[in-house]
Amino acid sequence: MTDESIFTSRVAEAVTAMRKANPVTQCLTNIVVTNFTANVLLAAGASPAMVDNAQESGIFAQMAEGVLVNSGTPYPETAEAMKQAAGTAAGKWVLDPVACTLPWRGQIVRDCLAASHPAIIRGNASEILALHGTGEGGRGTDAVDTTEAALPAARELARANECVVAVSGPVDRITDGARVATVTAGHEWMTLVTGVGCSLGALMAAFAAAESDRLVAATAATAMMCVAAERAARRTVAPGSFAIALIDELYLVTPDEVAEQGGIRCVQA
Repeated sequence: MTDESIFTSRVAEAVTAMRKANPVTQCLTNIVVTNFTANVLLAAGASPAMVDNAQESGIFAQMAEGVLVNSGTPYPETAEAMKQAAGTAAGKWVLDPVACTLPWRGQIVRDCLAASHPAIIRGNASEILALHGTGEGGRGTDAVDTTEAALPAARELARANECVVAVSGPVDRITDGARVATVTAGHEWMTLVTGVGCSLGALMAAFAAAESDRLVAATAATAMMCVAAERAARRTVAPGSFAIALIDELYLVTPDEVAEQGGIRCVQA
């Protein structure tokens, strides 16, 4: 068995492990995607907890098995809640630095990173470059850079924050600074449904709760979402029905299908 086939086998095992664990996954995420994110987690096999107030977030983050911090629509109270959750969830939280070039939310992201190291940072290519300090950000929440262009910055961020960095795009690139995994599955309609990328961050938090190798966890979450998207697109006609079918396919897809249909590769960086 080659190193690559071992890695894809680990991805299948991670899907099984996540579903068996049914990890409680706390989401401090943006108001646009809360319901969709919760449904993604439920269909995939995790247990969502949308605890995002400053009075409870830090306490709950200690109990939760995975935590997502997403800066999509911050408010003063949720910003404080994010910092508290990051401070008590060292090594088990996922950062999604949405539009982090904006000064206030950029400071929120930096404060969270200063509070503790995340397990995974997930963003589009322009967000990753902006977080690294070598890009100007995207077009709103849309990327204007390629995942390949963002890969050097992602590797440096991974090493600096002792975490995995996942760069989402037509070809997803995921690195722990020493290895790079790619996922080529997916469908263009993923960009036409609000919440797919944000819910992927939550899914990564769920996987990181059940899989100790964060590169495997982030790759498994990405491949699960992307394979489910391809399957959903084959039986629907447009983005509206696709969004519903995506939830169905996250529930129906098998661990072996995730590993075999994800277009997964892993190489040394």
